[in-house]
Amino acid sequence: MTFRAIAAACMLAITAGAAQADISDGRIKLGVLTDKGGAYSDAAGEGSVEAVRIAVEELGGSVAGMPVEVISADHQNKPDVGSAIASRWFDTEQVDAIVDVPTSSVALAVQQIARQKNRALLVSGGGSEELTGKTCSPTSVQWTYDTYALAHGMGKFGVETLGDSWFFLTVDYSFGAALEKSLTDVLTQNGAKVIGSARHPLGTTDFSSYILQAQASGAKVIALANASGDTVNAIKQAQEFGVTQGGQHLASMVMFPSDVKSLGLEAAQGLALIDGWNPERDDESRAFAQKFLARTGKMPSMVQAGSYSAVRHYLKAIAEIGSDDATQVVQQMRKMPVDDAFARNGVVRPDGRMVHDMYLMRVKKPAESTGPWDLYSVLATIPGDQVFRPLDAGGCPLANQ
Repeated sequence: MTFRAIAAACMLAITAGAAQADISDGRIKLGVLTDKGGAYSDAAGEGSVEAVRIAVEELGGSVAGMPVEVISADHQNKPDVGSAIASRWFDTEQVDAIVDVPTSSVALAVQQIARQKNRALLVSGGGSEELTGKTCSPTSVQWTYDTYALAHGMGKFGVETLGDSWFFLTVDYSFGAALEKSLTDVLTQNGAKVIGSARHPLGTTDFSSYILQAQASGAKVIALANASGDTVNAIKQAQEFGVTQGGQHLASMVMFPSDVKSLGLEAAQGLALIDGWNPERDDESRAFAQKFLARTGKMPSMVQAGSYSAVRHYLKAIAEIGSDDATQVVQQMRKMPVDDAFARNGVVRPDGRMVHDMYLMRVKKPAESTGPWDLYSVLATIPGDQVFRPLDAGGCPLANQ
């Protein structure tokens, strides 16, 4: 070998060794912290775990020569439970990144722990815009949606097509409060009036008193500022009380394919909603959706598709820099465009917000559907820079970086 070739080989060996040395414990360990038995178990839950496994498998099961391991746990929608699991995972089980985290109160609690421990947090399920606002962190990203985007996607459309007076049925924790506030601001800007609201606990089974309040208000639109099982139960009981037959409209702020399947197209037809991904966008999105469907028997929700995408991007960033240091990895994630089955030309901003297109959907009529999971028509594709909060408007200290 020539001197130049020997020198190049030595440099390659040194670089490879350094990259491996920067991977803690000789492996990458991902913890999917999710809701396995509560209101968000269908939209996240074991489906999010499976989506993460698909992402790992598609990248060969290893990064920078190190194996990738996936574990999971149920946070039961309780911040104290989620915090305890996160602390144990970081302190004793060498978890490098926590993924998913539906229920914003849990995500906000875990975000602070991840910051303190310099571990990555890839939020797909938590929707509070505070995650990329004043509480933003250099080690966390918010991937799929947030309350600001949902509100701005629905607000103007809802006033134009549904009516100019609104009443909220709101889940009583940080996600619901943030969603109601954001949508109220947008509705007001577009000339609508919010007549009132009723707060209900997460996991409510009896909505009768809340629906009676909404009916008595005389509002043209009843906005459901909740998600998953709460949304399904509210819509079912609203039908029993004759809400739509009486001339009021229902607007679902967060709805997932499993929710529509639970309701059935006959009951859900015509509902407008905002979604973070479109499984019919192109061949790549359809391929992931079909792979997930074959393994779970269900179409992936935007939360599950977002977990898949966030993990792929995180692992690619590790491969790029040869380190699993959370701050460095998230910095690298910001430098790389997001192009996969979930998003095209997505951008991770300094505040941790991944900006991508959102979709205004309408639930199909039974006669329009061509298959068991053909549920939505896309009314509009909304560019991300028009629906997510501007970088300088959230109060994130990292915004200027």
